Amino acid sequence: MSIRTILFDLDGTLIDTNELIIASFIHTIERYGKRPFSREEIIEFIGPPLKDSMQQIDAERVDELIDAYRAHNLSHHDDYVTAYDGVVETIQTLKEQGFRLGIVTTKMRQTVEMGLALTGLDHMFDVVITLDDVTHAKPHPEPIEKALKALGSQASEALMVGDNTHDIEAGQHAGTATAGVAWTVKGREVLDALEPDYMFTNMRDLLKITGG
Repeated sequence: MSIRTILFDLDGTLIDTNELIIASFIHTIERYGKRPFSREEIIEFIGPPLKDSMQQIDAERVDELIDAYRAHNLSHHDDYVTAYDGVVETIQTLKEQGFRLGIVTTKMRQTVEMGLALTGLDHMFDVVITLDDVTHAKPHPEPIEKALKALGSQASEALMVGDNTHDIEAGQHAGTATAGVAWTVKGREVLDALEPDYMFTNMRDLLKITGG
């Protein structure tokens, strides 16, 4: 296939926010949780929309938990977040080569913009689809379809890159090619089970399939 459009998840794919997310959940659970949650349980909260995860902690206080999580997340954001090895130069190369580039994330726009600015990735993407922009989050195809429409692209020429099962499933549902990243905190075998078209061990691997 000829790939001309590349869509990326953000957290855990382009930027390392895992420890920030885990710390924010620990803070919220210690303050409001009905029981302790293990690190392994908290890792399962990475990827899905925040509301879905908070319902598992205390379904009766979801809004309160989200407020506590976001306050911690925002105040500690810059202490934790970095771009993964190879990401910035790969995205820059793809942009210079004329690829259409987009972000498709389950985060809200404010923290997306903070992460992109902190890591020097702001202004590199032609479209950014956040949780604020859709009715249905990944793994529903809506976010990918919305990004493709904004870019004037077809699914047949697009690749969705992500670190979570939601990313691979959303791409498959939308009809794009898919790529997992082996540095996912959940372990690459979780993504391998979904049989993505590609598996990257470093973001530079993307250039091998685009001719960069």
